[in-house]
Amino acid sequence: LFVEFVLIVLFITSYDPAVPLLLLLLFNLALFAAIVLGARQLVALRKAGEQLAAGDLTYHLNTDKLYWDFKRHGENLNAIAQGINRAVEQRMKSERLKTELITNVSHDIKTPLTSIVNYVDLLQKPHSDQEGAQYLEVLDRQAKRLKKLTEDLVEASKASTGNLPVSLAPTSVDELVSQAVEEYRDRLEQRKLEVVVSLQRGLTVLADGKLLWRVLDNLLGNAGKYALPGTRVYVTAIPRGRQVVIAVKNISREPLNIDADELMERFVRGDSARHSEGSGLGLNIARSLTQLQHGEFLLTVDGDLFKAEVILP
Repeated sequence: LFVEFVLIVLFITSYDPAVPLLLLLLFNLALFAAIVLGARQLVALRKAGEQLAAGDLTYHLNTDKLYWDFKRHGENLNAIAQGINRAVEQRMKSERLKTELITNVSHDIKTPLTSIVNYVDLLQKPHSDQEGAQYLEVLDRQAKRLKKLTEDLVEASKASTGNLPVSLAPTSVDELVSQAVEEYRDRLEQRKLEVVVSLQRGLTVLADGKLLWRVLDNLLGNAGKYALPGTRVYVTAIPRGRQVVIAVKNISREPLNIDADELMERFVRGDSARHSEGSGLGLNIARSLTQLQHGEFLLTVDGDLFKAEVILP
């Protein structure tokens, strides 16, 4: 408006109005071109908005031919579409995991219950003393399995909601890890697994000894269930800055065709056929207990290599 005003004043007051008139015409032509360009960009933005409003989250606005604030608005529209897509994918993943959770917990509870019902029925029928002893052995094993599953469920619930008492104190890493490894050494060797321990002496973390023991118990128990027989289980503890990293590594017996994040969900196991007797709660509990101690729990899956890291201050 200012430029228009100046050119009109020059046109009126000039002895030779041709030059101001020419400038005025050129300026208005440039202004018209800019308005047309802006209008075209607005049309593109309006179309993108209509596509998003219609639910087409795959629509992507080409911002190469947009300029000024139009370009920024176009990029914002694309970012909105991407954000909604991520939210939808996360929601679908959450629903799928919820369905799998119900299916898996039903399966894991039903299996020992079915065995218990069947063997109680067999005990009520005529049988020899030897058969009775075998039935009782199976009943004892399945009852313990059901008890362990129930305890894991309660512990997983308490750990995830933070309803567990936590008493943080300086804790010797090499002593606790060494004790846990010795506790599991015979069981791992029975499964033809060699334990290789590499600990840096003198490492101390601020942790709850009981909860950290439970984390190590779950990780070593997980290795015993799912590691490939005839391979090694590596247990290490090293400093990293002002933190200590405790790692358990092994080669999986089953193909690990599952995302590491999903592997930490409840009742999700690397053994997709669910032949083993694990509940699928061990890693989820280990992560929750680590977080209660202000630590970080990381899983890495690379081919058949499984690596769990407990990072504590």
